[in-house]
Amino acid sequence: MNRKEFLQTAGQLSLIPVVIGGQPIRAFGKTLSNTANTFTETDHVLVLIELNGGNDGLNTVIPLDQYSNLFKARENVLIDENKVLNLEGTEKTGLHPSMTKLQEMHKNGELQILQGVGYPNQNRSHFRSKDIWVTGSDSDENLNSGWIGRYLANEWPNYPEGFPNDNMKDPLAIQIGSVVSPVCQGISVNMGLAVSNPDYFYELLTDDDSTPNTRSGRELKFIRTVAHQSNEYAKVVNEASEKGSNKSELYDETESLAKQLKIVARLISGGLRTRVYTVTLGGFDTHANQIDASTGNEEGAHANLLNRVSEAIYAFQDDLKLLGLEDRVLGMTYSEFGRRIKSNASSGTDHGSAAPLFMFGKNVKGGILGENPQIADEVETGDGVEMEIDFRNIYSSVLKNWFCLPSSEVDSVMLQNFDSLDILEDTCQTGSVARALQKKSGDTWIYNYPNPFVESTTVKYASNGRHVRISVLDTQAREISVLVDEDKSEGEHTTILNASSMTPGVYYLQYQSEDVMQSRSVVKIR
Repeated sequence: MNRKEFLQTAGQLSLIPVVIGGQPIRAFGKTLSNTANTFTETDHVLVLIELNGGNDGLNTVIPLDQYSNLFKARENVLIDENKVLNLEGTEKTGLHPSMTKLQEMHKNGELQILQGVGYPNQNRSHFRSKDIWVTGSDSDENLNSGWIGRYLANEWPNYPEGFPNDNMKDPLAIQIGSVVSPVCQGISVNMGLAVSNPDYFYELLTDDDSTPNTRSGRELKFIRTVAHQSNEYAKVVNEASEKGSNKSELYDETESLAKQLKIVARLISGGLRTRVYTVTLGGFDTHANQIDASTGNEEGAHANLLNRVSEAIYAFQDDLKLLGLEDRVLGMTYSEFGRRIKSNASSGTDHGSAAPLFMFGKNVKGGILGENPQIADEVETGDGVEMEIDFRNIYSSVLKNWFCLPSSEVDSVMLQNFDSLDILEDTCQTGSVARALQKKSGDTWIYNYPNPFVESTTVKYASNGRHVRISVLDTQAREISVLVDEDKSEGEHTTILNASSMTPGVYYLQYQSEDVMQSRSVVKIR
């Protein structure tokens, strides 16, 4: 196993040993730095809800103006037209009858429906499409970092050095539940994998800091650093859980998504400054028995799932209002793909393409963005809904208009330019939201200027008198060149990255010296 593989595997130790309401909690940190001294002042929180399996968008947000052709294509699963829930301001589009709570949120301007969300050249594999959604890659591109991981990297340099600390005691991102998403994966160290043996985790928390000056000794020291950090995170999460509360009485305690969102509200109310929470609801891979034909197409497995989503989000939003937190929180659902237009003979639907996406919260611009999908008179078996909105335009909008990143930094996180959409109220230029400055900690070992650059950039780095290796990686974490690989005297040093032969885009400088490992994103422009 090489060092890079080891460090990615060592991220398993970032599971913090906390269980709240029966749900294990995982904390993520960031591993990339972008600028040495700039931080976005915001207390905004993003909650990501993954609908795992590929949600049938055509039975979720129903294009009533296409109903006759839909009936031809999916008569055995289509919702009765008379039972579709009407949406405020339109007669062309409705919701599944099990989603009455989201219908109410839409009426109140707290829900936005984005139509036809996907990406070009849709991949219909669960695993590959999930990778594309969490990394923000093109369909023919493999990235090893998640879009949230790159965002967090842009905000907090030097992790795990010096974290947690007096200025930032809290995890940067928290996942509720047992399925770990790579959305917060950094370029070098995976902070999102679970420890399967808690006893082994605690054995590493020894006070004995003596480790041999060998490769295995340095790796053990790194593990202990992450383990100590995770243990500290466990303390602050427990404290926030004890301090926080829930005020809504609408949560269904028997439903997993409701329980997960209840924990999120409790942790936010308990004072955690964590910016991103992720939760998951599975079961959306409805190849068979999507509906219960004996009672009507509006009943069955898919209806139950949509009802759980609707009720849980409504209860969560109610809780945020009662807790006085609704200004701070934005929610978003996503699923790896939609289902095909034509149903199958098993009363189900197969892997498709684009699908609607929900965004919710006080600061969304309620309504519907985009047009209903167009359904042909004759539909082929493999046809899916065409993409209207690239999901990465939504990510860019969140980064720019919710997390308040400058456009240049948004492009750096997303690895290319995706225009933002008019889906959020302007909360970045007003004083309506109290902002908490979340500061960096630890030492900066590598920095470059200018950034972005055209032909070359100066790289400044520090050494503690040991061996230093600085490599240049592409967005797929492939090493394309080595700038430094030698023993260096203690102090500051300088080298030049000559990028004349490199194509414009985002790259990473990766610094390694003994147990210190930092990465920095750099951008070459034309």
